[in-house]
Amino acid sequence: MPIGSDPLDRLAIPDGTTVEEHDLVTEGNVIVGGQTTVEFGVRGHSVIADERVRFDGHIEAEGDCRLDMWCTVGDNVLVGEDAYLGERVHIDGELKVAGDLDIGDDVDIEDGFEANGWIVIRNPMPTIVFLFVYLSHLLRIGEEEAAEDVLSSVTGDDVDSDPVLIPRGSHVSDDVWRVSAPAAIGDDCRLHGNVRAEDIEMGRDNTLFGSLRAKDDIAIGRGSDVKGDVTTRNGVVRIGPGVKIWGDVVAEDVELHENATVDGTIRARGEMVMHTDEVIERPDETAEAMAEAAEELEADDDADVDGDADDDVEAAVDEDDEAAENTEADESHEVAGDAGDEVGSDADAPEPSG
Repeated sequence: MPIGSDPLDRLAIPDGTTVEEHDLVTEGNVIVGGQTTVEFGVRGHSVIADERVRFDGHIEAEGDCRLDMWCTVGDNVLVGEDAYLGERVHIDGELKVAGDLDIGDDVDIEDGFEANGWIVIRNPMPTIVFLFVYLSHLLRIGEEEAAEDVLSSVTGDDVDSDPVLIPRGSHVSDDVWRVSAPAAIGDDCRLHGNVRAEDIEMGRDNTLFGSLRAKDDIAIGRGSDVKGDVTTRNGVVRIGPGVKIWGDVVAEDVELHENATVDGTIRARGEMVMHTDEVIERPDETAEAMAEAAEELEADDDADVDGDADDDVEAAVDEDDEAAENTEADESHEVAGDAGDEVGSDADAPEPSG
């Protein structure tokens, strides 16, 4: 991620993210902006929350967990590596940390805590301030590559999956995902709730148990299923192939793929266009991975066929050599037998009389 970019300028939901029994589950990191409410639990690699973030559920982090000052968690917090709790953090359940624990003043943990590593009682610097100071120092001494590495480790670029990014002042729950920023949803996601954002891009093969509403454009990728309405105030709704909309579509302009399905009504104040194009421009990583796997299988099959053919040729050559040796042996036995017969006949012949 470039140094000059703001990682929390949008709602980003990476590929394969699901909401399971009131838990947000992802393989990457979860980064939450300040003054945000998350009404369900969070399970991910590392969890980072800015000031005054409220989690109504539990937190499970395989890596680190950093909660800035005035954060609240409504259930247990389980951390696979190190934990950092700022001043006046409140946890209604239990805290378990496999690594070190950095804890600030006036932290309230209802059911106690356990840490297998060092426990340091102090006020950890807020995450955003710490990153700003540390990155500024690295850039001041000319260590641009080290600064890139630090920012990549925080935003999850060193993890196989992209991070979940929730911008400042958002509200996320089973009922609604409300942000004052653009929203980007990856592929193969399964989500609950109505999505409200500036503009929305939904990837391929998603299932949303809710509606989409934006001020500007909305794009829905191939094979996605939206069990609600799709509404935009001033933008264009672009619907890809195989998409099914269970509700109504309302927009300034509507671009509908010929293989898409809309169960409700379509209301366009401007143009209504049928098309045959994809609406998502980013690469389809799932399709590329399947194509690469198919090429590898084909290469393995070709190698097996070539190996079998070589084995057949070698076997045929061995059989020919063995047949030739047997033929030579038979011929030599026949020659030896003929010579023995001639000798025997000479010995049995009567001697001529004088």
